[in-house]
Amino acid sequence: MNAPDRPVHRRSALRAGAGAALTAALATGCADPDAAGTPAKPLTRPAPKRRAATTGAHAPAPHRIAGQPVQIDHGPRDRARVALTFHGQGDPAVARTVLGEAERAGARVTVLAVGSWLDEHPDMARRILDGGHDLGNHTQHHIDISSMDEAQAYAEITGCAQRLRRLTGSIGTWFRPSRTRYATPLVQRLAVRAGYPHVLSYDVDSLDFTSPGAAAVTRKVAGEIRNGSVVSMHFGYADTVAALPLLLTELDRRRLRAVTTTELLT
Repeated sequence: MNAPDRPVHRRSALRAGAGAALTAALATGCADPDAAGTPAKPLTRPAPKRRAATTGAHAPAPHRIAGQPVQIDHGPRDRARVALTFHGQGDPAVARTVLGEAERAGARVTVLAVGSWLDEHPDMARRILDGGHDLGNHTQHHIDISSMDEAQAYAEITGCAQRLRRLTGSIGTWFRPSRTRYATPLVQRLAVRAGYPHVLSYDVDSLDFTSPGAAAVTRKVAGEIRNGSVVSMHFGYADTVAALPLLLTELDRRRLRAVTTTELLT
Protein backbone atom coordinates (compact mmCIF):
# COMPACT_ATOMS: atom_id res chain seq x y z
CA MET A 1 0.00 0.00 0.00
CA ASN A 2 1.04 3.57 -0.48
CA ALA A 3 1.87 4.84 2.98
CA PRO A 4 2.82 8.45 3.80
CA ASP A 5 6.55 9.22 3.69
CA ARG A 6 8.34 8.62 7.00
CA PRO A 7 11.88 7.74 8.09
CA VAL A 8 12.94 4.32 6.79
CA HIS A 9 14.21 3.11 10.16
CA ARG A 10 10.83 3.91 11.80
CA ARG A 11 8.86 2.12 9.08
CA SER A 12 11.13 -0.91 9.36
CA ALA A 13 10.67 -1.06 13.10
CA LEU A 14 6.91 -0.85 12.78
CA ARG A 15 6.80 -3.58 10.17
CA ALA A 16 9.15 -5.77 12.16
CA GLY A 17 7.09 -5.45 15.34
CA ALA A 18 3.72 -5.96 13.67
CA GLY A 19 5.14 -8.71 11.48
CA ALA A 20 6.39 -10.60 14.51
CA ALA A 21 2.99 -10.33 16.17
CA LEU A 22 1.28 -11.55 13.02
CA THR A 23 3.67 -14.48 12.67
CA ALA A 24 2.96 -15.48 16.25
CA ALA A 25 -0.79 -15.24 15.70
CA LEU A 26 -0.68 -17.33 12.55
CA ALA A 27 1.73 -19.92 13.85
CA THR A 28 0.65 -20.51 17.43
CA GLY A 29 -3.08 -19.92 17.48
CA CYS A 30 -2.68 -18.57 21.00
CA ALA A 31 -5.18 -16.04 22.26
CA ASP A 32 -4.12 -12.49 21.61
CA PRO A 33 -3.34 -10.74 24.91
CA ASP A 34 -5.45 -7.78 23.79
CA ALA A 35 -8.47 -9.86 22.74
CA ALA A 36 -10.09 -9.71 26.18
CA GLY A 37 -11.43 -6.26 25.44
CA THR A 38 -8.46 -3.89 25.23
CA PRO A 39 -7.76 -3.00 21.58
CA ALA A 40 -4.25 -3.56 20.29
CA LYS A 41 -2.04 -0.48 20.33
CA PRO A 42 -2.45 1.21 16.94
CA LEU A 43 0.53 1.42 14.63
CA THR A 44 1.95 4.94 14.73
CA ARG A 45 1.50 6.38 11.27
CA PRO A 46 1.08 10.00 10.21
CA ALA A 47 -2.56 10.64 9.37
CA PRO A 48 -3.13 11.22 5.65
CA LYS A 49 -4.72 14.44 4.54
CA ARG A 50 -8.47 13.99 4.60
CA ARG A 51 -10.27 15.04 1.47
CA ALA A 52 -12.56 18.03 1.65
CA ALA A 53 -15.99 17.28 3.02
CA THR A 54 -18.49 16.45 0.32
CA THR A 55 -22.05 17.64 0.13
CA GLY A 56 -25.02 15.32 0.05
CA ALA A 57 -25.63 16.07 -3.64
CA HIS A 58 -22.23 14.62 -4.51
CA ALA A 59 -22.47 11.37 -2.51
CA PRO A 60 -21.78 8.40 -4.84
CA ALA A 61 -24.82 6.56 -6.18
CA PRO A 62 -25.13 2.94 -7.35
CA HIS A 63 -24.20 2.16 -10.93
CA ARG A 64 -24.12 -0.95 -13.07
CA ILE A 65 -20.67 -2.44 -13.66
CA ALA A 66 -20.24 -3.99 -17.08
CA GLY A 67 -19.50 -7.69 -17.07
CA GLN A 68 -20.52 -8.22 -13.44
CA PRO A 69 -23.49 -10.37 -12.31
CA VAL A 70 -26.20 -8.98 -10.08
CA GLN A 71 -24.64 -10.73 -7.06
CA ILE A 72 -20.92 -10.08 -6.63
CA ASP A 73 -18.67 -11.86 -4.13
CA HIS A 74 -15.19 -10.89 -5.35
CA GLY A 75 -13.34 -8.65 -7.76
CA PRO A 76 -10.72 -9.32 -10.46
CA ARG A 77 -8.15 -11.94 -9.46
CA ASP A 78 -5.44 -10.45 -11.66
CA ARG A 79 -5.02 -7.21 -9.68
CA ALA A 80 -3.44 -6.83 -6.25
CA ARG A 81 -6.42 -5.14 -4.64
CA VAL A 82 -8.91 -6.23 -1.97
CA ALA A 83 -12.00 -4.73 -0.35
CA LEU A 84 -12.50 -4.73 3.42
CA THR A 85 -16.23 -4.36 4.03
CA PHE A 86 -17.78 -3.56 7.41
CA HIS A 87 -21.34 -4.06 8.57
CA GLY A 88 -22.28 -0.68 10.05
CA GLN A 89 -23.77 -1.21 13.47
CA GLY A 90 -22.70 -0.96 17.12
CA ASP A 91 -20.80 1.58 19.19
CA PRO A 92 -19.92 4.57 16.98
CA ALA A 93 -16.71 5.12 18.96
CA VAL A 94 -15.50 1.69 17.82
CA ALA A 95 -16.54 2.52 14.25
CA ARG A 96 -14.50 5.73 14.34
CA THR A 97 -11.50 3.83 15.69
CA VAL A 98 -11.71 1.31 12.84
CA LEU A 99 -12.03 4.05 10.22
CA GLY A 100 -9.15 6.01 11.72
CA GLU A 101 -6.87 2.98 11.79
CA ALA A 102 -7.63 2.23 8.15
CA GLU A 103 -7.00 5.82 7.13
CA ARG A 104 -3.68 5.98 8.97
CA ALA A 105 -2.58 2.97 6.91
CA GLY A 106 -3.71 4.60 3.66
CA ALA A 107 -6.55 2.07 3.29
CA ARG A 108 -10.12 2.74 2.23
CA VAL A 109 -13.04 0.48 3.15
CA THR A 110 -16.70 -0.13 2.39
CA VAL A 111 -19.35 0.31 5.08
CA LEU A 112 -22.78 -1.31 4.71
CA ALA A 113 -24.85 0.63 7.22
CA VAL A 114 -27.96 -0.51 9.05
CA GLY A 115 -30.72 2.09 8.75
CA SER A 116 -31.70 2.04 12.42
CA TRP A 117 -28.02 2.63 13.30
CA LEU A 118 -28.02 5.69 11.07
CA ASP A 119 -31.18 6.90 12.81
CA GLU A 120 -29.31 6.82 16.13
CA HIS A 121 -25.98 8.09 14.79
CA PRO A 122 -26.70 10.18 11.67
CA ASP A 123 -23.28 11.85 11.74
CA MET A 124 -21.63 8.51 10.91
CA ALA A 125 -22.84 8.68 7.30
CA ARG A 126 -20.87 11.85 6.60
CA ARG A 127 -17.89 10.60 8.64
CA ILE A 128 -17.65 7.52 6.42
CA LEU A 129 -17.95 9.42 3.16
CA ASP A 130 -15.64 12.25 4.20
CA GLY A 131 -12.96 9.65 4.96
CA GLY A 132 -13.04 8.53 1.33
CA HIS A 133 -14.88 5.27 2.00
CA ASP A 134 -17.82 3.63 0.26
CA LEU A 135 -21.19 3.74 2.03
CA GLY A 136 -23.99 1.28 1.33
CA ASN A 137 -27.24 -0.26 2.54
CA HIS A 138 -27.48 -3.21 4.96
CA THR A 139 -31.29 -3.04 5.45
CA GLN A 140 -33.26 -0.99 7.94
CA HIS A 141 -33.39 -3.32 10.96
CA HIS A 142 -30.80 -6.05 10.28
CA ILE A 143 -33.20 -8.98 10.60
CA ASP A 144 -33.37 -12.11 8.45
CA ILE A 145 -34.40 -10.76 5.06
CA SER A 146 -34.51 -14.24 3.50
CA SER A 147 -37.47 -15.19 5.71
CA MET A 148 -39.59 -12.17 4.76
CA ASP A 149 -42.31 -11.89 2.19
CA GLU A 150 -41.86 -9.57 -0.78
CA ALA A 151 -43.44 -6.50 0.81
CA GLN A 152 -41.47 -6.83 4.06
CA ALA A 153 -38.16 -7.41 2.30
CA TYR A 154 -38.69 -4.46 -0.02
CA ALA A 155 -39.53 -2.24 2.95
CA GLU A 156 -36.27 -3.27 4.65
CA ILE A 157 -34.25 -2.31 1.57
CA THR A 158 -36.02 0.95 0.81
CA GLY A 159 -36.21 1.98 4.47
CA CYS A 160 -32.43 2.11 4.74
CA ALA A 161 -32.17 3.64 1.26
CA GLN A 162 -34.41 6.52 2.34
CA ARG A 163 -32.21 7.21 5.39
CA LEU A 164 -29.10 7.23 3.24
CA ARG A 165 -30.69 9.58 0.71
CA ARG A 166 -31.82 11.97 3.43
CA LEU A 167 -28.35 12.04 5.02
CA THR A 168 -26.14 12.01 1.92
CA GLY A 169 -28.23 12.70 -1.19
CA SER A 170 -27.78 9.12 -2.43
CA ILE A 171 -29.23 5.69 -1.61
CA GLY A 172 -25.69 4.40 -1.12
CA THR A 173 -23.30 2.71 -3.49
CA TRP A 174 -24.03 -0.91 -2.56
CA PHE A 175 -26.66 -3.16 -1.02
CA ARG A 176 -25.90 -6.20 1.15
CA PRO A 177 -28.72 -8.37 2.55
CA SER A 178 -28.99 -8.92 6.30
CA ARG A 179 -28.35 -12.20 8.13
CA THR A 180 -27.20 -14.02 5.02
CA ARG A 181 -24.13 -14.27 2.83
CA TYR A 182 -26.06 -14.56 -0.42
CA ALA A 183 -29.30 -12.90 -1.47
CA THR A 184 -32.14 -15.07 -2.68
CA PRO A 185 -33.39 -14.50 -6.25
CA LEU A 186 -36.33 -12.55 -4.77
CA VAL A 187 -34.07 -10.25 -2.74
CA GLN A 188 -31.85 -9.70 -5.77
CA ARG A 189 -34.88 -8.61 -7.81
CA LEU A 190 -36.07 -6.31 -5.04
CA ALA A 191 -32.64 -4.73 -4.69
CA VAL A 192 -32.56 -3.99 -8.40
CA ARG A 193 -36.08 -2.52 -8.18
CA ALA A 194 -34.93 -0.29 -5.31
CA GLY A 195 -32.11 1.09 -7.44
CA TYR A 196 -29.16 -1.20 -6.68
CA PRO A 197 -27.87 -2.91 -9.85
CA HIS A 198 -25.71 -5.25 -7.75
CA VAL A 199 -25.91 -7.12 -4.45
CA LEU A 200 -22.57 -7.24 -2.61
CA SER A 201 -21.61 -10.57 -1.07
CA TYR A 202 -18.07 -11.65 -0.06
CA ASP A 203 -15.61 -14.52 -0.42
CA VAL A 204 -13.82 -14.14 2.95
CA ASP A 205 -15.75 -14.17 6.24
CA SER A 206 -13.67 -12.94 9.18
CA LEU A 207 -16.16 -14.40 11.70
CA ASP A 208 -15.28 -11.45 13.95
CA PHE A 209 -18.93 -11.28 15.10
CA THR A 210 -18.38 -14.56 17.00
CA SER A 211 -15.72 -12.82 19.15
CA PRO A 212 -13.12 -15.59 18.68
CA GLY A 213 -10.18 -13.37 19.68
CA ALA A 214 -8.07 -11.03 17.59
CA ALA A 215 -5.56 -13.78 16.73
CA ALA A 216 -8.31 -15.98 15.30
CA VAL A 217 -9.71 -13.13 13.22
CA THR A 218 -6.23 -12.41 11.88
CA ARG A 219 -5.56 -16.04 11.00
CA LYS A 220 -8.93 -16.46 9.30
CA VAL A 221 -8.60 -13.46 7.01
CA ALA A 222 -4.86 -13.76 6.34
CA GLY A 223 -5.28 -17.44 5.47
CA GLU A 224 -7.98 -16.85 2.85
CA ILE A 225 -7.50 -13.38 1.38
CA ARG A 226 -6.09 -13.06 -2.15
CA ASN A 227 -6.28 -10.80 -5.18
CA GLY A 228 -9.80 -9.47 -5.61
CA SER A 229 -11.15 -10.69 -2.26
CA VAL A 230 -14.10 -9.02 -0.56
CA VAL A 231 -13.82 -9.47 3.22
CA SER A 232 -16.78 -9.33 5.61
CA MET A 233 -16.07 -7.63 8.95
CA HIS A 234 -18.11 -5.75 11.54
CA PHE A 235 -18.03 -2.55 13.55
CA GLY A 236 -18.76 -2.96 17.24
CA TYR A 237 -16.35 -5.77 18.15
CA ALA A 238 -13.11 -5.33 20.10
CA ASP A 239 -11.53 -8.26 18.23
CA THR A 240 -11.93 -6.38 14.95
CA VAL A 241 -10.17 -3.31 16.30
CA ALA A 242 -7.34 -5.40 17.76
CA ALA A 243 -6.87 -7.46 14.58
CA LEU A 244 -7.00 -4.61 12.06
CA PRO A 245 -3.42 -3.26 12.48
CA LEU A 246 -2.00 -6.75 11.95
CA LEU A 247 -4.22 -7.35 8.93
CA LEU A 248 -3.24 -4.05 7.35
CA THR A 249 0.43 -4.86 7.92
CA GLU A 250 -0.07 -8.28 6.32
CA LEU A 251 -1.74 -6.70 3.28
CA ASP A 252 1.19 -4.30 3.00
CA ARG A 253 3.64 -7.23 3.18
CA ARG A 254 1.80 -8.98 0.34
CA ARG A 255 1.52 -5.72 -1.60
CA LEU A 256 -2.27 -5.92 -1.57
CA ARG A 257 -4.01 -2.55 -1.60
CA ALA A 258 -7.13 -2.18 0.53
CA VAL A 259 -9.54 -0.12 -1.60
CA THR A 260 -13.24 0.64 -1.72
CA THR A 261 -15.43 -1.91 -3.44
CA THR A 262 -16.08 0.64 -6.18
CA GLU A 263 -12.36 0.90 -6.89
CA LEU A 264 -11.91 -2.88 -6.64
CA LEU A 265 -14.50 -3.51 -9.34
CA THR A 266 -13.82 -0.59 -11.64
